[in-house]
Amino acid sequence: MDSGYLLPSGTVSGPTMMGLADYAIYVAILREIGFVALAVTTSLNFNFLLKPVADKDILGVCKILKLGKTIAVGEVTIYSEGDDRPVAHSLETYSIPPNK
Repeated sequence: MDSGYLLPSGTVSGPTMMGLADYAIYVAILREIGFVALAVTTSLNFNFLLKPVADKDILGVCKILKLGKTIAVGEVTIYSEGDDRPVAHSLETYSIPPNK
């Protein structure tokens, strides 16, 4: 993990993990619907479960739970590389603008 994303306590920063989750869901949704300019996060619920290992990469597993015409919901579970215990979990909702 790049030291710019680590806290002095030797763990990965919360904003880094939240950014990973938000970006993963954004990419997963746009992969399904194509590029939509104003698809945006409307809700992000984030739970920190364990302290990530500072000298390991973090990995996110993303799953789309609902993909509708105007709304999408997805979740991301984050792990420290090589450890099957989740360190964080995110549930997000995206707004998809209607087709014109």
